[in-house]
Amino acid sequence: MNTVPFSLRRVGLIAGVTLREALRQKLLHALVLIAAGLVLGVRGLRDFNFGVSELKFIADFGDGAIAGFGAALTIALTAQLFFSEIEHRTALTLLAKPVWRTEFLLGKFFGVAVVAVAFCGVLTATLLGVLGQRQLALQVDQPETWAATHAVNFGALWVAAYLHALKLALLAAGTLLAASFAQTQIFAVMASGAGFVICHLQGLAQAAYERNGASLMTVPATLIHWMFPDFQRFALPADGAWTWSGLAQVTAYAGVYAAVALALAVRSFREREV
Repeated sequence: MNTVPFSLRRVGLIAGVTLREALRQKLLHALVLIAAGLVLGVRGLRDFNFGVSELKFIADFGDGAIAGFGAALTIALTAQLFFSEIEHRTALTLLAKPVWRTEFLLGKFFGVAVVAVAFCGVLTATLLGVLGQRQLALQVDQPETWAATHAVNFGALWVAAYLHALKLALLAAGTLLAASFAQTQIFAVMASGAGFVICHLQGLAQAAYERNGASLMTVPATLIHWMFPDFQRFALPADGAWTWSGLAQVTAYAGVYAAVALALAVRSFREREV
């Protein structure tokens, strides 16, 4: 095996097979349909907007649906595709050939990442269609009260979709890390779900400890802060403002954590009997 050089072509082939397997999963179809249904049906919930303007409510609700269902899809799909290879012994057959375990894991990662990007792109386009249609209707129905400030910031929504895709790719890498040492699929899903919650709350927890002067908790909170990525970094500001330099920093941040997670997954998977 040491005489066989690493091949990006083999990574691409494994990613392609992973993508085809993912597209055949009923779970993917179910979650996409549910999320799309929520995005399309969000106009029916506008009476429950608690005083928030209708367009902002639709945008926030749709964005939350994309984030929540995207995370559930990424965790479940990554774990399912990984363990199906183990349980059906196809991984053993594949790794018996001149294929690196690194290539196997990277192929799985990129295959799921493509699904996550497509999920974010399709649902964001659907959300933009709903918002654009409603915005035109409001301009026609209420021309005297309409103002340019009410217009939807379509560019900011596409940036939010990009940030969601980065977060889901990072989540896929973390799920592969959990799956590389987990003995069961359910454990990998639960561990990844717990990690997802930690990544969302750890930045807030550290800030709260520092603000309240809880010195005993500051050290473990700092360790957790460095061990787990802070998913709050992937949220747009309330005003929707963004810069190219900010996007580049967040992309590099996600890339570093994803690379570390995948490197640890490869190390763990090398020591695992398939």
